[in-house]
Amino acid sequence: MVMIVCGLADVPGVIAARRPSHMVTLLDPNTMIETPDGMIPERHLRLGVNDIASPMEGMTAPDERLVEQLMAFGQGWDESAPMLIHCWAGVSRSTASAFALACERNPDASEAELARRLRDLAPHAYPNRRIVALADDWLGRRGRMVDAIEAIGGTGFVSMGTPFDLPARLG
Repeated sequence: MVMIVCGLADVPGVIAARRPSHMVTLLDPNTMIETPDGMIPERHLRLGVNDIASPMEGMTAPDERLVEQLMAFGQGWDESAPMLIHCWAGVSRSTASAFALACERNPDASEAELARRLRDLAPHAYPNRRIVALADDWLGRRGRMVDAIEAIGGTGFVSMGTPFDLPARLG
């Protein structure tokens, strides 16, 4: 099964067309959304976090708790239907979270291979480096996730990504 990664504007259409069973929202705490129609509130993880790579005054940086919540939520997903992961633009927080969950679901897979797959599917992706580093620590990947994301680089600034599917498992 797949994780569908997109920006906030695409969420209603993705829910209507793809009927995901689980949803992760990563938005600024001040612009957090309620659970959309078509989703079960208990299957909607709402993470209030700004898209920053280091702490900044007045902003909520990704932290260990965010990664713990994301991974615990992911463990409750049985892959019988897609999981929707979105942030504001579908570029940074959501792509980092999908990469982290893919690494968790594929413990023996090469982080570099997973990162290359992400890049192939989403040329616009620029995964949030702090979320990746925290997930790398949580999963005990010893910096390999961070190195893999750095190796795929970035494609320059884009204001909005396009929705894409990231398989939860290699194969």
